Amino acid sequence: MTKLSIIVPVYNVEKYIRLCMESIFKQGLDENDYEVIIVNDGTPDKSMEMITDIIVAHQNIHVINQENQGLSVARNNGIAAAKGEYIQ
Repeated sequence: MTKLSIIVPVYNVEKYIRLCMESIFKQGLDENDYEVIIVNDGTPDKSMEMITDIIVAHQNIHVINQENQGLSVARNNGIAAAKGEYIQ
C-alpha cells in the first residue's frame, strides 16, 4: 500500500527541478512506500528533459502531461491521481 503521494507541479522550473527530484530520492525511504506524481503543466522550458533519466530510473514516478492550466489545477490533478494515504 502506498503511504505517501508527493505531487510535483512542473512549469518553468528548469533551474530547480533536478535538485527537487534528487532530494526526494535521497531521503532513504523505501520506494514501495511512496509515489511521485509529476504534473507537467505544459512547461515551455526544458524542465521535463532535465529529469528524463530520473523518471526512467524509478518505478514509483507517474507523469501527468497537460496543457498549461495553472498551478492550482496542476496540483488538483495530481491529487486526483494520488493513491497514497497521505499527500504532500
